[in-house]
Amino acid sequence: MPPSESPGNETRPAGAPILARIVATALFTGYIPPAPGTIGTLAGLLALLIPGAEQPLALGLMILIGVAAGTPAASAVARAEGNRLTPLAEATKKTFQPGRHKAADPSIVVIDEVVGIWVTLFLIPKTVPAYLLGFVLFRIMDILKPQPARTLERIPRGWGIMLDDVVAGIYANCALRILLWAAGAAFPGT
Repeated sequence: MPPSESPGNETRPAGAPILARIVATALFTGYIPPAPGTIGTLAGLLALLIPGAEQPLALGLMILIGVAAGTPAASAVARAEGNRLTPLAEATKKTFQPGRHKAADPSIVVIDEVVGIWVTLFLIPKTVPAYLLGFVLFRIMDILKPQPARTLERIPRGWGIMLDDVVAGIYANCALRILLWAAGAAFPGT
């Protein structure tokens, strides 16, 4: 995108197209403070309440389309917004992800959280306890970013924004499976 002039004769990236903002912010849910990542995760979870959305083919396609559309959209919005974070997101990054973050990942971009929760709940029974536990596990994995998620977030052009949450979703999915198995073993017949 060509830069646009700002008052101080400085240049800044032009704003992201509206379609990129709609996708990257998950229908503008990324603008809801104080924790847009949690709100974006909730939006992704609510999308799974659509009858049949949890079916493997449907959810698999949703994940693929989410990554395919979300990557360029996240890139465009990150280019326009820079690394603008909410105060809560800034404090969380400082606490759990210390160090410098080269790639921009503004708080309003939440399509990665939407896709991440979908990955977390892929092939998981559609029950309230499983989905609530999946929500919590994904938020923990997304915040802590165990390797290689933290390394992947450095990849430029939207890929890092998306891939670190896909990996966090894979970790959360595995942890959820273990916990559901353990609960089934501890409480047979429930």
